[in-house]
Amino acid sequence: MQLGIFAKTFPGTDPERVLSAVRNSGFATTQFNLACVGLPSMPDEVAPETIGAIQAASEETGVSLAALSGTYNMAHPDKSVRERGLKQLGVVIETAAALQIPLVTLCTGSRHAQDQWMHHPDNALSSAWADMAAEMEKALELAERYDIDLGIEPEQANIVTSAVDAVRLIGEMGSRRLRIVLDPANLFEQATPAEVSDIVDRAIDISAGYVAMAHAKDRYADGRFATVGQGIVDFPAFIDGLRVTGFDGALVTHGLAAEEAPAVARFLTDLIR
Repeated sequence: MQLGIFAKTFPGTDPERVLSAVRNSGFATTQFNLACVGLPSMPDEVAPETIGAIQAASEETGVSLAALSGTYNMAHPDKSVRERGLKQLGVVIETAAALQIPLVTLCTGSRHAQDQWMHHPDNALSSAWADMAAEMEKALELAERYDIDLGIEPEQANIVTSAVDAVRLIGEMGSRRLRIVLDPANLFEQATPAEVSDIVDRAIDISAGYVAMAHAKDRYADGRFATVGQGIVDFPAFIDGLRVTGFDGALVTHGLAAEEAPAVARFLTDLIR
């Protein structure tokens, strides 16, 4: 299991400086974001020299690129917004292929028109699922063309809220390219530690064999997000549970300040060992 962090945790738009900060904080890999080279996370184009600079920075620092963020609102109520997002996703997937990044992470979206990470009551409608699934089919065609996997993350505010939803979508798509990014803090909102343990354990069991990447973010009992190790998620149990299923991918932390990164790296390294 490789330990990683969101590259966006660290400020700057020079990829070598950003990846040096990743390495110097104690992480071997990263989930990269094109904002780290001064582009929008979902750009309309990426210049060849930018791709070259990212590749050179990875080689120079020794930090591998485990995933590239490609999130747009796959369930946005405006079809034209979805269409533009899909075009930008094509750019991200092509960039990932050029950089030999194996995974592009997605957002299954929300009917909330302003924020893809905000819940909307219409998320539960069959039409919202249908729109998201139609986008996913198109995204998977791009992924197949470029030999890239796509990672969906169950989120309480999105269309796919649980491991059950994620496995259902994988079954409907019928594609080996669609994988799961499992973040225990996104599987619940307000809960007791005992309830969280049950939710996370069941999610690990249900998603076994489908998880391409795990995230390490925490929550307090009142629902606020927390830096890993400070909330009510039992991370020793989470990591052990993943290991039992045979997971050996990247464990990537996020939702923390840059100055917290070295301590978090030490905490997670001890658990992985």
